[in-house]
Amino acid sequence: MNAHIKYVDGLTFVGKGDSNHWVTMDASPKAGGSGAGTSPMELLLLSVGGCTAVDVINMLKKRKKQVDKFDVELSAKRADTHPKVYTEIHLTYKFWGKDLTEKEVRRAIDLSKSKYCSASIMLGKTARITYDFFINPENSG
Repeated sequence: MNAHIKYVDGLTFVGKGDSNHWVTMDASPKAGGSGAGTSPMELLLLSVGGCTAVDVINMLKKRKKQVDKFDVELSAKRADTHPKVYTEIHLTYKFWGKDLTEKEVRRAIDLSKSKYCSASIMLGKTARITYDFFINPENSG
């Protein structure tokens, strides 16, 4: 895998990997950037969410489970001093579908967390990663 980062202006950069899709990155205004893009640390958190989402949906589809809607919400805490690594990450999975069982959903999430999601396994070296999940929650938002 390869990636390329180009300087744009101020603290704004664009980057692309082997997929050839450009991503805009910038520091927050608080950190001296213009906020024109997602911060690199936000991208790491989004990567964890995207990685596990792909794993979990893939596993449920292989089991012929119908997922009508699916969300993953992440919250994280970072160290107060440099390097300001993630120290805690919590994922909340929300599933909507007719034939989803707690056992199957939990197994898919656990396999993602322990075996398949490279992003969360890597960040799990410095952060405590926890999760909860809901099947057909009342609040569909």
